[in-house]
Amino acid sequence: GGVPPATDLVLGATAGCLACFLTNPLEVVKTRLQLQGELQPPGTYPRPYRGVLRAAVAVCRADGLRGLQKGLAAGLLYQGLMNGVRFYCYSHAEDAGWTGYPGGTVAAGAVAGAVGAIVGSPAYLVKTHLQAQTLSAMAVGHQHNHESISGAFKSIYQQHGVVGLWRGVTGAVPRVAVGSAVQLATFASAKDWVCERQWFRKGSWAAVLAGGMVSGVAVAVTMTPFDVISTRLYNQPVDADGTGKLYRGFLDCILQISSKEGLLGLYKGIGAVYLRLGPHTVLSLFFWDKLRNM
Repeated sequence: GGVPPATDLVLGATAGCLACFLTNPLEVVKTRLQLQGELQPPGTYPRPYRGVLRAAVAVCRADGLRGLQKGLAAGLLYQGLMNGVRFYCYSHAEDAGWTGYPGGTVAAGAVAGAVGAIVGSPAYLVKTHLQAQTLSAMAVGHQHNHESISGAFKSIYQQHGVVGLWRGVTGAVPRVAVGSAVQLATFASAKDWVCERQWFRKGSWAAVLAGGMVSGVAVAVTMTPFDVISTRLYNQPVDADGTGKLYRGFLDCILQISSKEGLLGLYKGIGAVYLRLGPHTVLSLFFWDKLRNM
């Protein structure tokens, strides 16, 4: 507490962008792994991406080193919008005293995350499209073939109007709501817990990092299925009227993945999810916490 919500909007956006710049390569790898073998039974499709490290090497071979930063501009825009709004709403909840009630931190984190997801959804849509694009020999998922971030926004708007920019938001809201609730709740609890046991001094960078590391594990476990669903809904091809050709919506996506790829299909890319979310959680919350103290 102690920081005005308007300031938290700026600090949250800044923290998210700083973390995004450092973790975007893992976001590219995660997107490719989650789209690989879409709606195909395990073992029946080629796997150009195998594991996080080999997938990163495969991306570099196909797209060069710059390929690991595909979709960076859209990612920065998304993190700025989503995290700015998310931390702004959470700061309001803190000031109102809602986080002091039992379960208040979780509820405030979930609501703040859902609002942030809605605001940042168009940027996440474009980010997913750009990060999935690659050479045909290494392509997984539908290829939208955008030439730039501005070209992507223009193309989507011209074909499907304003509504088209929010396609896939039904997957984004539960994804970020769950992730945000778990992240903010476990971060605060873990940070207080290590300080109470005097492992780290209250307010120290080590306590912040410890809270962030625990939070990263919890977020990866709970968020991966929602992350897979969100990636699939955002990247799927659509008809002229904007209707998805592969999935009718959130529940249909869960059912199709479970029936055709098995339940483990919902956990595709979990290694990349954690390796991305762990550092991203640590960095974004570390930057946010330190910027607030400043």
